[in-house]
This record gives sequence, C-alpha cells and structure tokens, in this order.
Amino acid sequence: MPRMLDVSDDVRAEIGDEEAERLLGGENAPGSYDCTSCRTPGNTERERTSTVLFVGEETAVLAFAHAACIPSQVVPVSEEQLQGAVRSITGEQGGAPAAAAAPQAPPAADGPVQAELGVTSGLVLIKDELIPALVVEPLGPIARPGTTGPVDVFLPLLIEQGFAPVASVEEVPEPNPGWSVLVAMGKLHAILQPAVPGAKASAWWQAHQAMQVADDWRAAVNKTKRVLVLAAPVGTIGQQPREDLLREALDRAASRGQLVAATMPLAGT
Repeated sequence: MPRMLDVSDDVRAEIGDEEAERLLGGENAPGSYDCTSCRTPGNTERERTSTVLFVGEETAVLAFAHAACIPSQVVPVSEEQLQGAVRSITGEQGGAPAAAAAPQAPPAADGPVQAELGVTSGLVLIKDELIPALVVEPLGPIARPGTTGPVDVFLPLLIEQGFAPVASVEEVPEPNPGWSVLVAMGKLHAILQPAVPGAKASAWWQAHQAMQVADDWRAAVNKTKRVLVLAAPVGTIGQQPREDLLREALDRAASRGQLVAATMPLAGT
C-alpha cells in the first residue's frame, strides 16, 4: 500500500531513486512507527510522515517522524551518536547525555574559532506562555576570529549573526533566518547555523552525545515548533538547579545588557 511519506531531495540523493520509490510504494516502509522527534506513535498510511536519514562516518540509519514535527532531511552525526540513535530506535539504553560540546564560533569573514559552550534547556514564562528555551554560555572568553583577545566578543559576534540584544525577558525575539535547532530521537542534537552558498547547514553547537531533555520541554517544543535561544558571556548565568533560578539569572543578565536571543524553528532549513 502506498505510504504518506515525504522524501526530501537530500534524502533521495543519499538512498537513491530506486529505494525512495520502494519506500513511497510501501515496500520498505513501516506502517506504524515511533516519531524520531516527539517519540509518540505515527502511521505512514494515515498521516504525513517525514523520512529522516542519520548519516555517520561509516553507516546510516533511516528513521521516521511526523511531518508536523520535523521535515524530511539528512542529519549528519558522529558514528557514536549514530550508534546511540540505533539503540534509541531499538529501545536499548544509551549512555549518559552531555550538556556541553565543542562548536565553532559564529562564522566571520576572517574564519572560525573553536570554543567550548555550555547549553542548558528550560522553560521560560513569557506573557503566560511557557516557551522552550536553550541558554548558551561559553566556558571561557571568546576572542574574535583571527585574534587572541583579550576582549570577550561573544555577544558582538552573535549580534553580527542576527541575534538581538535583550533588555527584558518579556518578549519573544524575532526568528533568526537560517538558524535552527535539531531535536531528533526525542533528544537535543545541535544548533545549526546558516549554510554558506552551495553547502548544507552546519552545526554551530553539537552535543558530544545526544542530550536528554525533560518531557515537558519536549512537549512544549512539539507544540510551538520553535525554540528560544538565549546567550550570555562566560560567568553570567552559571548552572542553575531550578527554572525559577534560571529565570532570575536571565533577568539579571538582561538588566546588565549581557543577554542576546533569537527564535529558531526545529531543524529543516
């Protein structure tokens, strides 16, 4: 029986036209599945379904998601993450998640610079609505690419890339074109930055291992289809044990002019 599958051009290019047609015809596609994003049941015969291809260094895994959650796409991941994805698909338990990774700083004309960022997920109350948010804070000062500092230019670099200064955490900022947040297998994988012409979007931040998020955070993401990404200089926010304390730290950072933000859709740019 034909399936209600979306197969993107990128996925088709990876798996080939013959395999894509077999999927669309129902030959190699499952009827029911667990959505790789929200982890709730789906059915390829009754609802639009995205094909999501996870590609590692040596292997690839084809997964399925509600089209309303994420679009059909190719997701480059490390081989370690891919094995974690396989364990997630088969119901096995993976390793402990990580909350920091080694990304590239925002692209600049004179080249990228390596940095270590801490990323925390939480819900932020704005005008009586709980907004799923990620708070990004470097583990050290960020110098402009091509220099060694000593001035920390993390916020100016982000403002140059479309992030907006936040004077008060009471408004949802405008979307930052080209940026997105990758949530797959029900976990946080990466923050993607705009692609250079002729290339695919690349990870600005990528978890060493897919990062576990709270059920209420994931539920909010599935409802809003967007994530509020807030960023502050090193030592501004810190590790807060509760969301109310996190909000207080964000408010303090905003009042001091030490907070920038952008709204991002789920990955699929």
